[in-house]
This record gives sequence, C-alpha cells and structure tokens, in this order.
Amino acid sequence: MHDLILTFTGGLGAAVLLGFISHRMGLSPIVGYLLAGIVVSPHTPGFVADRHLAEQMAHIGVILLMFGVGLHFHFKELLAVKRIAVPGAVVQSAVATILSMLIMRAFGWSWTEGAVFGMAIAVASTVVLTRILVDNNHLHTPTGHIAIGWLVVEDIFTVFVLVLLPAIFGGDANAGGGGIAMALVWTTLKIGALIAFTFIVGGWAIPRLLTLVARTGSRELFTLTILVLALGIAVGSAKFFGVSMELGAFLAGMVVGRSEFSNRAAIDALPMKDAFAVLFFVSVGMLFDLKSFLDNPWLAAATLAIVVIGKPLAAIAITIALRYPLRTALSVGAVLSQIGEFSFIVATLGMQYGVVNEQAFNALVATAILSITLSPLLYKAVGPVERWVAARPALWKLLNRVEIKDNGDGEPESDGFTRRALVVGYGPVGRTLARLLKDNGFSPVIVEMNVDTVQGLKSSGERAFYGDASHPETLKSAGAAKADILILSASSVSMGREVIIEAKRLNPSIKVLVRTSYLREADELLDAGADEVFSGEGEVALSMTESVLRGFGATAEQLDRENERVRREFFPHHEPAVR
Repeated sequence: MHDLILTFTGGLGAAVLLGFISHRMGLSPIVGYLLAGIVVSPHTPGFVADRHLAEQMAHIGVILLMFGVGLHFHFKELLAVKRIAVPGAVVQSAVATILSMLIMRAFGWSWTEGAVFGMAIAVASTVVLTRILVDNNHLHTPTGHIAIGWLVVEDIFTVFVLVLLPAIFGGDANAGGGGIAMALVWTTLKIGALIAFTFIVGGWAIPRLLTLVARTGSRELFTLTILVLALGIAVGSAKFFGVSMELGAFLAGMVVGRSEFSNRAAIDALPMKDAFAVLFFVSVGMLFDLKSFLDNPWLAAATLAIVVIGKPLAAIAITIALRYPLRTALSVGAVLSQIGEFSFIVATLGMQYGVVNEQAFNALVATAILSITLSPLLYKAVGPVERWVAARPALWKLLNRVEIKDNGDGEPESDGFTRRALVVGYGPVGRTLARLLKDNGFSPVIVEMNVDTVQGLKSSGERAFYGDASHPETLKSAGAAKADILILSASSVSMGREVIIEAKRLNPSIKVLVRTSYLREADELLDAGADEVFSGEGEVALSMTESVLRGFGATAEQLDRENERVRREFFPHHEPAVR
C-alpha cells in the first residue's frame, strides 16, 4: 500500500509540475507527463516509482477512457464511417508492417521479426488519440468519428495479432496452417459473440439497472454502478471472450451511451479517468533507457520515421482516395501518427516468443515518447498545411477531390425550426414554457435530472437529455452552442451562475432567461451573463401590490407607475432586467 501511494503521488506530482512547464512553453502537457515518467524511472537518480504499479493504474485509466469514448460514439456512427475506417485501418497497418519488414531487414533482422515489430507499431494509442481530439474540441466531429472508428478497427486487428502470435510461435500443435486458421475463426466468433452479448443482453439489462439506481437519488451509488459496469464488462470481455479489456469497455460505453444516462455517466462517474490516463504517459516514460537508446539510435530513428511519416502518408493517401476532404485526410493522418499501449502489449508478447529483442523494445519506447510528443504538434499544423495547399490551385484540385460541408462541431442539422431553445427543468413552469415555445416556432430541448421524466419525454417523441446542466458536457450534448435561448425554468437551478457562464462561453450570442426564488441571487446571475432574471419574491410583491391598488380603484396608469416604483425599490441596479 505504501508503494502504491508513493507511486501514485510521486508520478502525478511530477506530471503536474512538468506538464505545467510544458504548457507554459507552448507544448502539449503530454510532453511533460512523459518527462515525468523519465524523472521517476529507475534510469534516473532520485525518487523511483514502482513501474508495475504505475502500469496497472494506467491500464485502469485506459479502460475508463475507452468506456468514456464509447459513451458518445453510437453504433450508427461506427457504421457511418465503416467505408473509410475498415479499409483505412487495414491499409495503414499493412503499410506499417511492410515498411518495418524492409527497414528492419536492413538492420539484420529476419522477415518474421520485422513483421511482428511492424504489427506492434501499426496501432495508435487510444489515450493519445482521444486526448488530441478532446484538446482541439474535435472528438464529436466527423473527423473525430472517423479517427475513433479507425482506432476501433485497429484494436480489433490487434486482438487477432495477439491470438496469432502464440498460434504461430508457441511451439505446439497449433503452429500449423490449420491451427492458425482455427485461431482466426475462433477469435472472430468470440468477438461477434461479445458484440451480440453486449448489445442484446447488456442493452436490455444495463438501462434498467441504471434506472433503478438513479431513482435512489444517490450520486455515490450511481457512480459506483458505472465504475462496476465499465471495469466488470472490460474484465469479463478478456476472461470469457478472450478479447482486449479496452474493446469490452468501449462496447459497454456504447450501450450506456444509447440510454439517457450517457451524460450523467460521463460527468459523475468518470472524472478520475484523466488522472489515471496521465499515469499511462508516466508509465511510458519510465520504460525509456537512454543508454540502450544511444547504443543504436538509428534503429529508433527508422522506427520513428515509419510512425510519423509512413503511417500518416498511408492514412492521408487512402482517405483522399476515398474522396474525403483534404482537411479530414490531414487530421486523420496527424492524429494516428503515434503509438502507445497496444504497441507495448504486442511487443511484450513478441519478446516472450523471442521475435522482439530488448534493443527493439527500447527503440519502440523511444518512438512512443517522440511520436506522442510530435503528434499534437502535427495536428495543430493541419490548418496551415491546408492553407498552403489551397494557395496552389493545381495541387488543391489533386488532393481535395470532394467538397463536404463540415462545420466542425458535430451538431445535427436543423429539424426544420428556425429557432432553438434549451429549457433546463421540466416542472410546471418548464412544461408550460416548452409548450408555448413549440407553439411559437421554437424547437425546445429539455434538460432534466428526473430520469422518469426524460424517459417519458423521449417515448413521446420530444428531445430531452438526462443530466446536470451545470456540467459543460451536458450543455454541449443538448446543443447550447446552436441554441438561440437558454431558459433556467427551475426555481433553484444548482450552480446557476456556472450554467450561465458555460452557456455564454459555448455561445456568446445566446439569450439567457433565469428563474430564481430569491432576490439576493439576481445580481450574481446578471453579472454572470443572464439577460433577464425572474424572481419569485419580486413577482409575488408585484402581484400583491397590483391586487391591493386595483381593489381600491387605481387606474391602469397608476398601476403601471406603482409597478415601476416597486421594481426600482427591489432591483435598484438591474431594474430593466429583473422581474
């Protein structure tokens, strides 16, 4: 336990410091996380973290990360990108493997060793890819969907590699061609069974389980349930179906993502995934041995060239050939120009069977560190490269073979209404507002924390999201970036100020109307960016004043005058905006 705490604290502490320094230098914090791993590794003086503990914690982070990706990656999106994800992943993997075989042959390796090493560096890192897409707000865009779909296909390909290595090099009866064919068929059946089981059985049981837990009102119990589902299905996928835990976690996330619990699961249950994911980078840095690297730097240089030049060019070529825009091709190529966790798994298994030596493994580690460092920089260069090509009409016509409108935000097209409204809370006020808005040409979207209410709205064809509006992901998913108006209709919205600030950040032009119970909250809400605040106390005072005056024969002009005076007394600083 003492080693666990020291490793967790020391690794994250070094990551915070060096990540901050990297960020201030204009680099990705990932660079700092990798350097932190080198600092706490046994190859440098000072504090030494437990590498095996760090790897285990990092594995938890990867599982939670894949579960989180699955939450927002629906099956229809996977099918939508199959035209490019399947051939793209196959072609890119083949190119990486063939290049490795040719180059490593020049270093005196056998063709077989080059092939295994090539399959190890063919697959990109889940953690790095999603981190780059999230940092650039592209995870839920068409480009992000293509990249994630591509990655899923690569992961499935890696599962087959992990099955074939023992079949080929295990030295048993399965070494023959018949044994390899049976291994392939058996693995395909197990992957198909896992997908069917997850979506049929899990699709029926998981939403019902989460509904029961959500009705308890316990946030802790809901969080625990999500963690058990993510980790349990991941472990079950490996134990009973023989596939990677990451693939199982991704499928589990897709099932939860099909329910109304996707936003709350991402917000409440997975905040710790980032901390564990950082440990992945730290654990990679801990593997680096400078002395071994200096013994044969050209091997690492050749490997790096395959990863950051060969793989991206293959991805760009196949994407352009399939008539996708140049920006999409460049983005996919850049985000896949790195290696990570699966590469180490394949290489470690290869070492067990004697087809990957220690020198090659260290070259792979060095390549991982350098490619993970360079990949975010390459992704940021996509825009300038596209503009450079666009300035040359002949080259642009050759490379950009189709024009696809992509606004880059992943928002669905308008459903025919010209104005969009986001209504937080579906009590009596929210219901009335939603009905009136719909009757007057708005397309209302409801955000509500009552799971039964959300399920009822969805069953009747209304657009509704289950989640806490104070969290950015909920507002993004509900479409705040495209909404014309946001209405906080509940009398006391949790963290109303934060909701307003985040909504204005996503959409500076959005109009915000807020209902609150107490006058003392009005100034804070207006300062946060609310356009109008409706206070229960103020409305009661105004209504009672009007009733008293009308009962004593006051004229309409007198009523208006007294109403204005009461408003000024109640709301001296924001009287035009508070009611």
